[in-house]
Amino acid sequence: MYEVFLMFHSWLRWLLLFSMAVTLIKYLAGWLGNQPWKKLDNVLGIVFTSLMDLQLIFGLGLYFFLSPVTKQIFANFGAAMKDAVLRFYAVEHISMMLIALVLVHIGRAKSKKAKIDRNKFKIASIFFLIALALIFAAIPWNKL
Repeated sequence: MYEVFLMFHSWLRWLLLFSMAVTLIKYLAGWLGNQPWKKLDNVLGIVFTSLMDLQLIFGLGLYFFLSPVTKQIFANFGAAMKDAVLRFYAVEHISMMLIALVLVHIGRAKSKKAKIDRNKFKIASIFFLIALALIFAAIPWNKL
């Protein structure tokens, strides 16, 4: 079960990053090009946010129930904090990803409330770019 969840969590990362890239390119073009907000723009935001939520579900399943790494961490949390790799999985990865998820949801919600199309793109772009930076910092690149 662990291997299946880990595989989905890993593969979903690439789908999520692709969705994020497409959405950000479209939103930045909309913001900088002063384009009208269209139905496709809303759909891109929904898909991207939904993929973030799905990734969270797999990640939390791994973190709290399935991962032998987090089981080791929870067995002796103090010792884990002295090990850079274990600390990354125990605190840094989950914290940065949760913050990125919150930023994506805030950006989506605030952009939906904006009255001017350019502001919809601008707000979402800024929040999504900050989230992207956190996501890139939190991806365990050594596990690719």
